[in-house]
Amino acid sequence: MENQPPSLNDRIAQRVRDLRADRGLSLDALAAHCGVSRSMISLIERGESSPTAVLLEKLATGLGVPLASLFEAPVPASGPVSRLADQPQWRDPHSGYVRRNVSPGGSASPIHIVEILFPPKARVAYETGAREPQVHQQVWVLEGTIEVTLGDDRHRLSAGDCLALVLDRPTSYYNPTRQIARYAVVIATSPSSWR
Repeated sequence: MENQPPSLNDRIAQRVRDLRADRGLSLDALAAHCGVSRSMISLIERGESSPTAVLLEKLATGLGVPLASLFEAPVPASGPVSRLADQPQWRDPHSGYVRRNVSPGGSASPIHIVEILFPPKARVAYETGAREPQVHQQVWVLEGTIEVTLGDDRHRLSAGDCLALVLDRPTSYYNPTRQIARYAVVIATSPSSWR
C-alpha cells in the first residue's frame, strides 16, 4: 500500500496546497479571491472532496494558473514524453465529462493540451472572466458536436472545427446531441504562471 500512487483527488489537493503556499495566501485570502468558501478549499486541500470542474476553475483562476495545471503531479516527469498510461484522467462529478492531460507535466512550455470526452446533453459553465496572465485556448473538435458560448457569442462546432478564444468572459460548453463528443483543448499562457 505504501507504494500506491496518489489518487487524482490527492494530486489536486497537493497542487492546490502548494500553489496557495507559493503565493503566500491563507485559506481566507484565497476564498475571498476566488469566491469559493474557506471550508470547501480546506476539504479540497485535504482530499476529502470531489470538486466539480466549475469549482476547480474558480480555484485555478484565484491562484492565477490554468485549470489543467491543477492535475499535474507534485513531482514533474523527468522527460519530454508523456506516455498515455501516465496521463491523468479526471471525471467531473457534476457533468460526467472526462478530461485527460496529454502534455508532459513539469515542462517549461507555455502550451498545454487536454483531451475531453463530453457526454451527451452535458453542460459545463465557467463563470470566471478576465485573468492575469491572459490565457488563450483553441478548441478542436475531434468527434461529435459541441456548442461553446463566450459571453453572448455562441459557436456550434462539429468534427474538424477549431475555435480560438481568450478566457476573458464567462464560457460554457454544451453537447446538444445524443452522442459523446471528443475534443482537444490547447491552452497557451505565459510560462511564469506554470510554476
